[in-house]
Amino acid sequence: MKRLAVVVALILLFGAAGVQAESVTLGLSLSTLNNPFFVTLKDGAMKAANAAGVKLVVTDSQDNPATEAKNIEDLIIKKVDALLINPTDSSAIAPSVFKANKAGIPVFTVDRSASSGEVVAHIASDNVAGGILAGEFLVQKLSAKGKVVELEGIAGSSAAIDRGKGFNQVMGKNAGITVVAKQTANFNRAEGLRVFENILQAQPEISGVFAHNDEMILGAIQAAQAAGRDSGIVFVGFDAVDDAVNAVKAGQLAATVAQQPAVIGELGVKTAVDFLNGKSVEKNIPVPLSLVTQ
Repeated sequence: MKRLAVVVALILLFGAAGVQAESVTLGLSLSTLNNPFFVTLKDGAMKAANAAGVKLVVTDSQDNPATEAKNIEDLIIKKVDALLINPTDSSAIAPSVFKANKAGIPVFTVDRSASSGEVVAHIASDNVAGGILAGEFLVQKLSAKGKVVELEGIAGSSAAIDRGKGFNQVMGKNAGITVVAKQTANFNRAEGLRVFENILQAQPEISGVFAHNDEMILGAIQAAQAAGRDSGIVFVGFDAVDDAVNAVKAGQLAATVAQQPAVIGELGVKTAVDFLNGKSVEKNIPVPLSLVTQ
């Protein structure tokens, strides 16, 4: 636990002022920078880092747990003062968290959680609540009857698990609604298009679609438009990225659950800096959600 010992020593040396900002380096491991949501999260984190005068090193895992493990190992070798991790897979990230723990580097998770290992704080939206919000809206739009499809995110990611949990809690309480298909499209627009093309061919009747993120729902809308079936389906997404908000305005997307990725990034950095300065931080830091509709 040498790194934590160094942090404590710095706190004792600089007193209430904490560590010298210019000497602090934070590592931010993102699941992918091929998704506007995480680009915005990165921008929020960078803004907070610049404001605090600390250095932020950002890595892109390209939605690959092995790549993320390597990136985090590199950050540990570079001896960053704290790690902010956005796991590609909540279980697969555990060995990396344990390595950081062993190196004495405090770990913070953003947007997605880690299944095990010592994490100082988790900064994220309440994804279960978001899934419930999306489900309740869809039920209302469908007058509590019809056949719906669920496009799932990356298997094993906490976001996919929690959003699906909240959505299916609502579906389970409405006997008039049947989930006729449930498939992963890995939070990816191209996969959302391809997967929904296949579902459209297999399901002659679809009343509504919920996707665990906007990238997948936008792909599904493209597939439905190409098949000439978009006008009879209610589409609901999650994240409120710019393309999705524009689709809501255009009447193509009924709703999207709005997260605040920039705020998640900002709070992640601020929480890490506060902790390094010896301040007490909350174990779970929620970021509010809302529903974007016309």
